[in-house]
Amino acid sequence: MKTYAICPISDKRINERVARVNGAFTVLLLLLFGFTGHWYILAFLMVDFLMRSGNLSRFSPVGFSSRNIIKLMSVEELLINAGPKIFAARIGLIFSAVILFASVTGMHFTALAFTFVLGLFSFLEAAFGICVACKIYPFVYRLLYQ
Repeated sequence: MKTYAICPISDKRINERVARVNGAFTVLLLLLFGFTGHWYILAFLMVDFLMRSGNLSRFSPVGFSSRNIIKLMSVEELLINAGPKIFAARIGLIFSAVILFASVTGMHFTALAFTFVLGLFSFLEAAFGICVACKIYPFVYRLLYQ
């Protein structure tokens, strides 16, 4: 990773359209969790974010579904650098872990707050293509490495 970039840089490229559908699936899963309160929805989302944040993204059920939806829609590919999306998946992993922990330990307000923030980030990605990870990465980098 190059340390002088505003966003994390990766040698990998991904289809932005798939990333946006991933965001939509995340919003839907978070809404489902909000209505049902079932912890295993968050566990599924956490494992999926773990796959997408590492080298197992091709095995991600959400990613697999998103890729197939894009293929069925015959939408033109829009390849972008994967770095920001990998960073966003790591943030999603952390958020979903916090939500899961807060949910099973009875900290319902904390779970609700983190669910709302992750849902908002995912909605912005899905609806407008705004990757919040790109916006916060410089602050996280400064906090951790300077």
